[in-house]
Amino acid sequence: MSQVDQPVRSVPVVPSYDGLSFGPPEPAPGSVVGHYHQADDMVWAEFGGGPVQTGRLVGVRGNDGVIEAAYCQVMADGEVVAGRCRSVPTVLADGRVRLTEHWRRVDGSSGVSHIEELAAGPPAGASS
Repeated sequence: MSQVDQPVRSVPVVPSYDGLSFGPPEPAPGSVVGHYHQADDMVWAEFGGGPVQTGRLVGVRGNDGVIEAAYCQVMADGEVVAGRCRSVPTVLADGRVRLTEHWRRVDGSSGVSHIEELAAGPPAGASS
């Protein structure tokens, strides 16, 4: 079989979400930050910051890297907010992942948000 005849293997945009952190494209101190985990096709995250006291997301990841999930969060004013989201990944020019989140809350409101992989900081205890 020639190189041209070999089947094309689809490589997911994101090999794994495990250990990645996501936040707004231009994070400010106190921004909402999510810490993601993955085992097989199961994805979950804890998040908080800014107007969100605490939140959880749990869902599944497709072969294309798209996450279908449900979330629940407690806002700073005590309001409990829940809904579903579909997070579609793309890779930025610098290699980080951007998620376009199509969300719908149980109250019927909906929208689109963008979060980006936060660059890893220096290891704990590292000196400059």
